[in-house]
Amino acid sequence: MSNPHQIILLAHGSSDKRWCETFEKLAEPTLRSIENSAIAYMELAEPSMETIVAEAKEQGTEQFTVVPLFLAAGRHLRKDVPAMIEEIVKQHGVKMRLADPIGFNPHLGDAIRDVVQEELAKSID
Repeated sequence: MSNPHQIILLAHGSSDKRWCETFEKLAEPTLRSIENSAIAYMELAEPSMETIVAEAKEQGTEQFTVVPLFLAAGRHLRKDVPAMIEEIVKQHGVKMRLADPIGFNPHLGDAIRDVVQEELAKSID
């Protein structure tokens, strides 16, 4: 049975396993509740976007939405990631859409406010 659509949560990546674990923990609620979702890394760690797409394509998936776990769109999201997506589309014959980075979504600002309020409630001793 094919999965019609795959969500890829894209993090930058690092050779430091602890850095990757932080993003895997952040992605966990999404991965648990959104069917056909996965985390991928732009560089320095696996799985890459290409790995995720290749594996999903074998299962019949043809459409992918990439949600960058970035606060803003710098050079990586303006140039590097679109070029990577273009190459993956060419190589695997799939459709891919690059969403805005999560930092563009006002809900993230609300979540940051909530974290700050929690920190303010802690005493400094």
